[in-house]
Amino acid sequence: MDQRGRDMTEAQWLDALNERRTRLRGLKVTDSNGEKELEVVGQRIYLPNITFRMVRNHTPTGKPYNPYEATFRIPMSVTKTDVRSYLSAVYGVKTTYIRTANYFSPLYRRYNGAKTTRSYRTYKRAVVGLVDPFYYPEAMEDMTAEDRKKRMEWLNEKFALDALKRWRRHELVRTSLSGSKNWRFTGHLRRDKILKAVARSRSRMVREVEDVKEELANKRAQGIPIFSDTKRGSRPSKWKEALFA
Repeated sequence: MDQRGRDMTEAQWLDALNERRTRLRGLKVTDSNGEKELEVVGQRIYLPNITFRMVRNHTPTGKPYNPYEATFRIPMSVTKTDVRSYLSAVYGVKTTYIRTANYFSPLYRRYNGAKTTRSYRTYKRAVVGLVDPFYYPEAMEDMTAEDRKKRMEWLNEKFALDALKRWRRHELVRTSLSGSKNWRFTGHLRRDKILKAVARSRSRMVREVEDVKEELANKRAQGIPIFSDTKRGSRPSKWKEALFA
């Protein structure tokens, strides 16, 4: 049906659909003095197609962190003027100075002997001076034990880092050793934990054997028969003779 509620043929429905899909978005038709005109609705917004990655400032050991400076990793084609305009227009950040440095990826040898580079190792670093201070989140190694524990609990709660780490290690072992004969995952991956588990299993087995020996000794001292001939599947008498000998 059209806007008036009338039935439409397949050709009319297809024409209406194509007209709607090919319409100019952001414009509307207005009637001015009997003439139809296109009026722009809203304004155009130009979004950036570049990525600015903020990293922690390089702080020498024993010196305080500089909150009036920020470090970014930016594409190689971005200039200092682009950095200043981007930070001002998108985030409203005022800058005092900008220093840039180019970093190029070293050559790596591939399996066939050819040399290649890695794109993520090639970038431009921009060190920007800030008018207003910005305090980067404190590093884990600089926190106290209590704050570090709270941070790890928050990370595990939000991102399940420990569970993800265990899953990755389990998958690595499963894919690498699943073809081995009689292989079975026991829940331990580190050698020290495997040896501890083996030692615990052996000590438990030794304790069980000692308990059985003590029980048999007590029954022997009291004259209680250990094996009964009336029970189904009892051992032959030669075993009893060897046991009470």
